[in-house]
Amino acid sequence: MKRPVLLTLLAAMLISRGGFGQEPSHFNWGPFTKADSLRGFLSTLRTCYDVTYYHLSIAVDTTSHSISGSNTIVFNVVSPFSKMQVDLFANMHVDSILFEDGSALTFSREYGAVFVDMSRELSPGTSHHIIFYYSGKPQVAINPPWDGGFVWKRDKQGNPWIMVTCQGTGASLWWPNKDHQSDEPDSMLLSVTVPNSLEDISNGRLRSKLYLPGGMTQYNWYISYPINNYDVTINIGRYSHFSDIYRSRDGSKLTLDYYVMPENLNEAKTHFREVETMLACYEKYFGKYPFYRDGYKLIESSHNGMEHQSAVAYGNHYRLGYEGRASSAVGLRFDFIIIHESAHEWWGNSMTSKDIADMWIHESFGAYAEALYVEYNWGHKAALEYINAKKQNVRNDKPIIGPYNVNQEGSGDMYDKGQLVLNTLRDVINNDPLWFSILKGLQEKFACKTVDADDITNYINERTATNYDYFFDQYLRYPDLPEFTAIATKKGNETVLRYRWKADASEFQMPIRVTLSKNHFGFVHPTEHWQTIRLKNFDPRDFKVDEDRFFCKVNVLRFYIDPNSDIKLP
Repeated sequence: MKRPVLLTLLAAMLISRGGFGQEPSHFNWGPFTKADSLRGFLSTLRTCYDVTYYHLSIAVDTTSHSISGSNTIVFNVVSPFSKMQVDLFANMHVDSILFEDGSALTFSREYGAVFVDMSRELSPGTSHHIIFYYSGKPQVAINPPWDGGFVWKRDKQGNPWIMVTCQGTGASLWWPNKDHQSDEPDSMLLSVTVPNSLEDISNGRLRSKLYLPGGMTQYNWYISYPINNYDVTINIGRYSHFSDIYRSRDGSKLTLDYYVMPENLNEAKTHFREVETMLACYEKYFGKYPFYRDGYKLIESSHNGMEHQSAVAYGNHYRLGYEGRASSAVGLRFDFIIIHESAHEWWGNSMTSKDIADMWIHESFGAYAEALYVEYNWGHKAALEYINAKKQNVRNDKPIIGPYNVNQEGSGDMYDKGQLVLNTLRDVINNDPLWFSILKGLQEKFACKTVDADDITNYINERTATNYDYFFDQYLRYPDLPEFTAIATKKGNETVLRYRWKADASEFQMPIRVTLSKNHFGFVHPTEHWQTIRLKNFDPRDFKVDEDRFFCKVNVLRFYIDPNSDIKLP
């Protein structure tokens, strides 16, 4: 059945306006298609139900590179409906869909959406489930983890080595679900059937291991926390395993499990000791590891890495930095993948953006966590070195926040520019105890919840008792940096300093540290209008802007007037 015309028109209007309940975009992102709106827009066919539980059960054919199985979708009815949207990529086959009483349900498909006709209208407040049977050859990832899809590799001994990455592309490339980050199940059972010669490592705890006819084994992993769809994962291969225990500050014990290629076992036992330092650091700044019941796993992969909840994929080849390179010398003191991907257990997995447009919440805070790891181990000066070395990577090509409702991320600047912006905000607030309480407070308030940019900015405004909307608007919704211009003019023993901001965001008024006496920094409070300070015995050459702590364009002009001339100071 065709999607109702009125609904399609409504989606188109909301997209063109930047999203329902969201500020319009300051950037021309288009064009977008109906497929984009079906994927990214929360129509009534999606908001009418709330997923509470998934049981995804699949068998993986390592020869034909195909999968088959079912997903039991348990949901609460939010508003009355007789039709619902479930998502599954068009190349995957829908075998059948059954209602909870065993009756077959009819369905229609459009792009990656499957519209399921219920046998009757379901009433609000009731709970039901459907069983969605499917099969097919899932999309292959050409360049994982940047491309979404299955990864069919072989290890050095020739054994199948299989995994999946789907962030951004969507989990519906390999299993049917409500493929929108705003709706996470409360818990999930993931059953993966593979040949006896292999094993599967997935999210959560291994509940059981069943030997099946035909030389197959089923691994049943139970995930006891809410989980976003792209985090659900499989890792199939022949692994060596070792484990450890991390003890948190309150004495809680967290299980650490490591799965690596056998030839790397000894090296991994030494290299992965950094995990405990990472956990201690993040516990200090963000609070305890969010998924204690499910434990922490680090699983060697053939791609760089991915933040799969409680089952972090690791592919940095036991090197420091990012595959042995970094933007700064201090960046070569730690394994980037362990530190960055594990940060997502807090920023991305526990606290998840509702719309992929706000993926900056995952990546900017995840990147800033790297700098805090440096600060934890080597001090604030080293952290500033690490952060500022990232400036060379910033493109300022697009806004960090993407367009809502069309499954579109913002600029890749959400990583490096994002951490520079958060570092700037820390110094704008200029109160480290408050700043660190905000980071931990965000994790406490939004633990295992989905959020948007407004949730983050409103929380920070509330905690600081200051309106920083102008700050977030400029740095997140416009591609360009704000420009600070200062003109220092000296005549005799008097210097006149004039300064202002030039910015896209209205009423931009970020305080910034500058030298008002030689080698001594203090705050000024520029606005979009010129302001003037008169200084005694101050040489314009001594005027500096604290660019290590404030990320912006800086334009400083210096002039000297002959004290014997009749030219007046501004």
